[in-house]
Amino acid sequence: MPNDLATLAWLVEMGADEAIADAPVDRLAAAPAAPSRPASAAPAVPVAPDPAPPRLAAPAPPADTIPAGLAAAGGAEAAASARALAAAAGSLAELEAAVRRFDGCSLKVTATSTVFSDGVPGSRVMLVGEAPGADEDRQGKPFVGISGQLLDRMLGWIGLDRASNVYIANVIYWRPPGNRPPTTAEVAACLPFIQRQIELASPEILVLLGASAAQALLGTTGGIGRLRGRWHDYILPSGRSLQTIATFHPAYLLRSPGQKRESWRDLLTIKNKLSVGTN
Repeated sequence: MPNDLATLAWLVEMGADEAIADAPVDRLAAAPAAPSRPASAAPAVPVAPDPAPPRLAAPAPPADTIPAGLAAAGGAEAAASARALAAAAGSLAELEAAVRRFDGCSLKVTATSTVFSDGVPGSRVMLVGEAPGADEDRQGKPFVGISGQLLDRMLGWIGLDRASNVYIANVIYWRPPGNRPPTTAEVAACLPFIQRQIELASPEILVLLGASAAQALLGTTGGIGRLRGRWHDYILPSGRSLQTIATFHPAYLLRSPGQKRESWRDLLTIKNKLSVGTN
């Protein structure tokens, strides 16, 4: 009996809650032919099918959630606008002003600050990360949170300091909500600006922090484990080649301290390159 009750409860849960007949019916058997209609029967009056329900258009998102630049122009046009603004900037100050007035990236709507750069323009070494975090968004400078403090210590190990001989920026100038990864469209909108920023800063060595920055600027889908620790030729829009190396992002090192040894090797590689350049 308990098993029968459990089976019955399961059948009810599955929707089999009504008995139709005492004997099973084979629904797969061929249905009997419909009886022919007597000749004297009146012809059936055709019945019009029920009209289809009207299709309702999806409601448009509120206007205040659509960035002005992306509402007026598509993502491709936003990237084209960024390229024109970046190309017209003749100095880092002009480029920063162009970034601040650019409305083609949706992240600007939710961010508190435009995070352009920190450090000393014209330094031999320029570092580029992915995007600002919460601390960077509040202070308006890149790498000022916990990961930035680790980055400062790492740079200090090889004689570098953002106050004297390092220039720092990000591929993305506005914090993604919740620190999520930036989308392809967001990267495309900002890429002309960071490319121009690198060109105007004119470093000898470009250091890319993390996979996102390396993939965006090197134009690859390779993981950071494959890209780090070796030199790449980054070609600027002007055609100039720049010695570039990728390494782990400091935020990743905070989560995976076992990789600090590999980062130390990357730092020594950078130090050796700088030493060769001074001889």
